[in-house]
Amino acid sequence: MMVHWRSLIILSLSGLFKICGSMAVPDSRPNVLLIMADDLGIGDLGCYGNDTLRTPNIDSLCKEGIKLTQHISAESMCTPSRAAFLTGRYPVRTGMVSRSVIRSHSVFNSLGVSGGLPRNETTFAATLKKHGYRTALIGKWHQGLNCKYRNDHCHHPNHYGFDYFYGIPHTLTSYCWPDPSCDTELAIANKLWFCMELIIIAVLTLTVGKLTHLVSIPWLFIICIILFGFLLAFSWFFSFQNKLYWNCLFMRQHEITEQPMKAERASVIMLKEAVSFIERNQDKPFLLFYSLLHVHTPLPTTNEFVGSSKHSFYGDFVEEMDFLVGKILDAIDENGLKNNTIVYFTSDHGGHLEVMRGRLHIGGYNGIYKGGKGMAGWEGGIRVPGIVRWPGILPAGKVIEEPTSLMDIYPTLTALVGATLPEDRMIDGRDLMPLLKGEVQHSEHEFLYHYCGPFLHAVRWHPRNSDAVWKVHYVTPVFQPTGAIGCHDALLGLCQCVGENVTHHDPPLLFELSRDPSESKPLSPDNEPSYDTVIKRVKKAVKKHQKTLTPVPEQLTLYNKDHIWLKPCCGVFPFCLCDKETGNFTF
Repeated sequence: MMVHWRSLIILSLSGLFKICGSMAVPDSRPNVLLIMADDLGIGDLGCYGNDTLRTPNIDSLCKEGIKLTQHISAESMCTPSRAAFLTGRYPVRTGMVSRSVIRSHSVFNSLGVSGGLPRNETTFAATLKKHGYRTALIGKWHQGLNCKYRNDHCHHPNHYGFDYFYGIPHTLTSYCWPDPSCDTELAIANKLWFCMELIIIAVLTLTVGKLTHLVSIPWLFIICIILFGFLLAFSWFFSFQNKLYWNCLFMRQHEITEQPMKAERASVIMLKEAVSFIERNQDKPFLLFYSLLHVHTPLPTTNEFVGSSKHSFYGDFVEEMDFLVGKILDAIDENGLKNNTIVYFTSDHGGHLEVMRGRLHIGGYNGIYKGGKGMAGWEGGIRVPGIVRWPGILPAGKVIEEPTSLMDIYPTLTALVGATLPEDRMIDGRDLMPLLKGEVQHSEHEFLYHYCGPFLHAVRWHPRNSDAVWKVHYVTPVFQPTGAIGCHDALLGLCQCVGENVTHHDPPLLFELSRDPSESKPLSPDNEPSYDTVIKRVKKAVKKHQKTLTPVPEQLTLYNKDHIWLKPCCGVFPFCLCDKETGNFTF
């Protein structure tokens, strides 16, 4: 009898354990929301000193989280900066650099190029995906798309750890907006494709009839029909040589949904996609990289925000960006995820000083910092906003003035999920959490190297036993015209990295950023006793750093040429126009 009861008890406990084991246990791992603006100046935000633009939602995020005041981008152009952000590595290590004298070649210039972020690179998205996170990229990619043909999508975000992608595989450019109404073009395209189908059927039918002697027509007639079809196709293709039709498009996963995109409604659709992703994944840990199109030119602002600011087109676009950030944060709150979501806000690099619309400047404001987009050494090109919020874990309202980097996000998230960093490559970022939590007071970045393409322009040194931040400049751009702060006379208003329009400094320029953040007072042996010591120490560090560099194919040097056969097409080439988006396109 005793054995009988003992068996019953064991069976009951076993059943109870199975039931308990089958019950869903809430996953306590934090969600991750990364928000990156495009071309935003650090001086455009209220919490970084701007008192004329209204950015209440980002300012609120700043008050609830930690503000990084010396947050540094690895490059001052979109493609290489974002590559470094994704991988935690300097762009020179991944080959996302260009040796061209033309600075605009430092980004992928079209969707017809074969270059892209190398597939052997590991991103924070891939790491979190391996650890059970649902991952998504909503917005701008700009890391390449195709390799050998227009639909191979070898550089699609899905290959880099993102489960879901909705956005633009390229970037906003001046020709993306104002866009023409595409309704007429879409209607003509559909009719022309119908005509092409009729021509194909006619040619096949007549050819079979001719070969089987069912019809008696000359071969010349069939050849003329074929030539007419080719003429129709090529006349259609060459009528759309405007880059708008081939580079400005939206994709959902691998499907093109708009070609060309209607830029003024893009932010509405992206917002809805981001909110939908949050709602679908509120019960499981997720990573959402919300890669804004704001505030890159041509500033396609919705009607609701046109004229809303004191700073014309650019100010309107900044205030619309802040509204979008607020809506994303609202979605986090409304789904009960605020206390378990790390939110990070930044920009890929500094504001563009030279971009104009007539006599009106329509680029960002970099505050007290010299330089801007394209200038990889000066602070204005690489010092960006950095805001991190994690309620209950990170202190609210804290300000950290230590050097940090966009490359730090990869190792920070890797440590957060208990993963290990790859051992077969150099990771240049550092885990930010000890600094953010106050467990350490000093940045792990003793040196940061500021590249312009593959060319080292400057180095930042923050001695471990000092509050000083030394900045050594080996190369600086020649501003044009004389007396300007920027390269207004350069091609596309971007300073060069190499060539006749840069100055090589020997001896190097030296600044101490904690005393002179605007880099306006160069130091010399006459006014700085530590000058020689600093120059020698940084030179030694540069030599050590350069020994860690391994030659790799330079994607933006070798594979940044436009090819017709790589251009994406929504339909049958060259009839590529489409608009598959439906719904209400208002906030």
